[in-house]
Amino acid sequence: MSQPSNSSTASETDIAAAADRLATAAATGVPCAPVRDLIGSDDLVAAYAVQRRVDEIRRNAGAVVVGRKIGLTSVAVQQQLGVDQPDLGVLYADMDFTGSDSIPMDRLIQPKVEAEVAFVLGADLVDGPLDSAQVRDAIEYSVAAIEICDSRVESWDIKFGDTVADNASSGVYVLGTERRTLDEVEPADVVMSMSVDGVEVSTGVGTACLGDPIEAVVWLARTARELGQPLTAGQVILSGALGPMAPVAAGNVVTVNVSGLGSVTTSFFTKGDIA
Repeated sequence: MSQPSNSSTASETDIAAAADRLATAAATGVPCAPVRDLIGSDDLVAAYAVQRRVDEIRRNAGAVVVGRKIGLTSVAVQQQLGVDQPDLGVLYADMDFTGSDSIPMDRLIQPKVEAEVAFVLGADLVDGPLDSAQVRDAIEYSVAAIEICDSRVESWDIKFGDTVADNASSGVYVLGTERRTLDEVEPADVVMSMSVDGVEVSTGVGTACLGDPIEAVVWLARTARELGQPLTAGQVILSGALGPMAPVAAGNVVTVNVSGLGSVTTSFFTKGDIA
């Protein structure tokens, strides 16, 4: 898989304007137009520059980085967007709803849920070859996870540049409670089922995530280092969807079962509802 190139045709003014557009949408909860009119559809350097600017805005406001997410791990979705690689986004502490019974809808704009294997790192991934052996050694444990994806772009009208700029269409996430080492569960072998209100809406297997969720983390480790923000011990890694995502609304209850990693459940509410 290719890595981000070194050149861009977008101006600093356009990059700043794109970041402001996305940051305003996030702050107001009102989705915005795509940013590809400013930075193009496939200019990765520009798209990650926008993501970094939005990241700076969030950090300056007090956000704390706790990990990374990998997006576009499905070949079908890559083909839909006309790309041959995944993308990455930043996870912040206030995105973690683990331990909460429900998630407020006013935190989200147009959410969709997907089931994943998440990892927590026990060692830095800064130096060395960052190959699968090193990545496996660095992973402390794995858990089942629900990622609630979201888009600041109206109607999910996204191309590759839009979703990269928009922090890989991240929203919030929930981790399961059953922690398993790689000696106990092989991520490529897991089987997943996701239901909304008791109705199965998505199924998948570990190999649906770039052939192996571990290989997804290899890609992430190398790309994050190339972008100047390598992975470090203690970080949470959402490795990518094991099956199709599904939209959710207030009142929905989502349950994900991942073989070997147990289940994780969350629900969604609006203000005034009993959470």
